[in-house]
Amino acid sequence: MNGAIRCEKAGAIAVLTLDRPAARNALTPRMLCELADAFMDFRDDAGLRVAVLTGAGDAAFCAGGDLGRTLPLLTGARAPEDAFDRRLLDDPGVLAASSLRDAPLSKPVIAAVNGACLAAGFELLLGTDIRVAAAHASFGLPEVTRALIPFAGALTRLPRQIPHAQAMELLLTGWPMDAHAAQRCGLVNRVLPAAEVMPHALELARRIAANGPLAVQSVKRTVTDASGLPLPEGYRLEDRARDAVFRSEDAREGPRAFMDKRTPRYVGR
Repeated sequence: MNGAIRCEKAGAIAVLTLDRPAARNALTPRMLCELADAFMDFRDDAGLRVAVLTGAGDAAFCAGGDLGRTLPLLTGARAPEDAFDRRLLDDPGVLAASSLRDAPLSKPVIAAVNGACLAAGFELLLGTDIRVAAAHASFGLPEVTRALIPFAGALTRLPRQIPHAQAMELLLTGWPMDAHAAQRCGLVNRVLPAAEVMPHALELARRIAANGPLAVQSVKRTVTDASGLPLPEGYRLEDRARDAVFRSEDAREGPRAFMDKRTPRYVGR
């Protein structure tokens, strides 16, 4: 079985599950294509405000790209055999979107890390906004041990998200770190017993989904766009975001609902 991406929508929340537990949710070409499509559907569905990304089973969030199918295809050691293989090779948007790297996504994504988070799975994690991990989870970038390199964002994003020396140790040795070490360096927000990971991730999603969607998306977009810029340029992006959000109906509804002591009714405009 090649595995698939399972998508479930409940109100304003989408839950995306890497569903190949027998292979530690390693990403096949089919899964990469389906994951890219799922993220783009999440982006374009006006009714969705937050996504939770997780893996099936309790052994792995994602062990990376499938070493028997995906990596040989990308290195040229295996010829394309089906439409998913050909699409992965011919459409650069698949890798961009499936790794949350180049494709623009203003809506928040929460990772519920239920086990090993390695290689491409680790790089996918770096594209998420909030991360909740099981106590038995582990995190690593073993590519160099296979004479490969990470290519889905880690070389650029990881040193921006954790201290340089820790990033370089992960990248150059291929050694993994445990969940508590990942929390100490800021890679994950919380470490919880395995049974509490998904409920906590969903509670975070519900809390975010209840906030003003224009404000939430503007915060994420501005933080992303301002990364690495000189402060004056970042401030200009912040001013532009403020002007746009403050003109919205939701920006009037939020303070009004507070004064009326009622739940706000945000409409996303």
